[in-house]
Amino acid sequence: MTKIRHVATAPTRVQTLARGTGITAHRHDDHQIVYAARGTLAITTDRGSWIAPATRAIWVPAGTVHAHHAHGELELHLLGLPAATNPLRLREPTVLAVGPLLRELIVEYTRPPHDESAPRRRLRAVLLDRLRAAPQQPVHLPAPSDPRLRAVCAMLRADPADDRTLAALGAAAGASGRTRRGCSRRTSA
Repeated sequence: MTKIRHVATAPTRVQTLARGTGITAHRHDDHQIVYAARGTLAITTDRGSWIAPATRAIWVPAGTVHAHHAHGELELHLLGLPAATNPLRLREPTVLAVGPLLRELIVEYTRPPHDESAPRRRLRAVLLDRLRAAPQQPVHLPAPSDPRLRAVCAMLRADPADDRTLAALGAAAGASGRTRRGCSRRTSA
């Protein structure tokens, strides 16, 4: 992630993303819940990627630099929460299970109008209660530290249908067959 936009307020809205598109690296001063009602979403940070199909949402803490990527056409529901409101007390991106009630609450809350009416405040209170009860799901892919492995991962992210062998991908990234054997010895020591 090279160019990082700063968007002070995390938006609350519905947005569609076409297959293979995304939202470039940015950060908010607010927390954000990102839910794809259709398609599969990947959120990437410098610490790795979090994947969420329509039965999951991703919690993105305030200040976290992240980018969104659509796997399939996405119906994206973005929900911003002030930094002082952290119902989950989480400091890292986290995938959350989204049951039928939480799903409907997110979908309804992210639709306009985005006013401060009494019914909307009640809807938000119930939504926050359901978020607190949402189980966390371990769907995190750590970012590799070795530059050759990062290069292989970048090639596969750019073209998931790439059918080259691991040896061919490794060679393209500057790793030889000996590199793999050397890594195996280091990890077993």
